[in-house]
Amino acid sequence: MKLLVVEDNPKVASFLVRALSEEGHVVDQLSDGRSALEQLEHVPYDAILLDWMLPGLDGLSVCRAARDRGVRTPILILTARGEVGEKILGLDAGADDYLPKPFDLGELLARVRALGRRASAPTLRLGTLVLDPVSRQVTVAGRAIELTTRELALLAYLMQHAGRAVSRSELLQKVWSTSFDRASNVVEVHVKNLREKLGDQEGLIQTVRGVGYRAVAPSSDA
Repeated sequence: MKLLVVEDNPKVASFLVRALSEEGHVVDQLSDGRSALEQLEHVPYDAILLDWMLPGLDGLSVCRAARDRGVRTPILILTARGEVGEKILGLDAGADDYLPKPFDLGELLARVRALGRRASAPTLRLGTLVLDPVSRQVTVAGRAIELTTRELALLAYLMQHAGRAVSRSELLQKVWSTSFDRASNVVEVHVKNLREKLGDQEGLIQTVRGVGYRAVAPSSDA
């Protein structure tokens, strides 16, 4: 899923981005409410993790304003304020879920998965290749294949942008992170592994010389 984390504590934000990225999600992170509200008007997300106590515009105000502007993306409020009355305020502001800090990482990840199911992420299809982003199951010509978390995220991103050449730097930024070592051959290694698992359908992932990679259906002339 494509997620937005809005958290002004650098340590908490870094922890969340790392944990969610390791689960295979594409994560953007912002540290203030006004920037988050502006971004929500231009960038579609599958779910939002929103801290209550934010500088400038607090999380509840962001949530209310987003709903007023027609944003229907599932929102999970994260906060140290865990009283029942405060939970009610969060849910009444338009949040879909509420998780007090400190939280268990496993529970957080499970709640994010639940929000993803609620968002009804569409099944991705490319020729005989089918990827269900909710169940995280992948089949090729009806044959199930096992992918690592990062392989799944890489394949999903290429399928979401099928027909377009995706640069290596874009894949590093969206599937890994902007801080990843750009001198690494991690993209090439993961594409190679994906092709091996696709077997006789490895041609679904083309190399675009000098650019990066492109996902195409077998019948495509691209």
